[in-house]
Amino acid sequence: MKGFLLTLCVSAFFLAEAQTVSITKVELAGEKIIVHYDLEDSNPNNEYKLDLYASKDNFIAPLTKVKGNVGPEVKPGTDRKIEWSIMEEYGLYKGKISLEIKGKVYIPFVKLKNFNTSKSYKRGSNNNLGWKPGNNNPINIELFKGGQRVAGDMNMPNNGSHTLYIPSKAKPGKDYRLKITDSRNNDDVIYTDYFKVKPKVPLLLKLLPVFAIGGAAATLGGGGGGGSNDPVDLTLPLPGFPSN
Repeated sequence: MKGFLLTLCVSAFFLAEAQTVSITKVELAGEKIIVHYDLEDSNPNNEYKLDLYASKDNFIAPLTKVKGNVGPEVKPGTDRKIEWSIMEEYGLYKGKISLEIKGKVYIPFVKLKNFNTSKSYKRGSNNNLGWKPGNNNPINIELFKGGQRVAGDMNMPNNGSHTLYIPSKAKPGKDYRLKITDSRNNDDVIYTDYFKVKPKVPLLLKLLPVFAIGGAAATLGGGGGGGSNDPVDLTLPLPGFPSN
């Protein structure tokens, strides 16, 4: 990153009464910039939506190649960190740049409470979905496999409870997730982590009865006139025929 210069905007700013965020330090780590900041709040249970901005576009659009304590649901505390991949965002960049953190108290329109994405869900099953509502707007709850929409319930009441049905014809896979949208504000979208959908009855259990029937048929067909239920071994010499 030869010729790269960084000018830091370090002034603290107020989010609201008794709430401040201030940048304390900036590190250059290879092709990345790490921004350290403190987020102070008299109520430690508050959550924030924070974004990092740069002077390249006059602080208009939030930077996207970021990770760490950024985005929604950031808790108050000291030495919070945002890691910014400047090369991915701007490519080969030369010149001066200033950074700012902007944010507000985050009140999600939906906050899921009991949906466990680490477990598997069966096709053709009903599952209880619960959440904490953040407003009264109707919501859309949609099921996706990868990038393909599988099913959805539109304009559902934002009342904190819904029965999620996994279609019986859904293909098994580990790339399912839910998309929940505020029907009156398409910018308010929540995606769950990916989860697994599996068959309702394991394939092996479906095949076993077929094998059992086939075995019984072979046993009944192989019995001799003596009433024995033992199957005939056709590899043995039969009466009246010479052995090879």
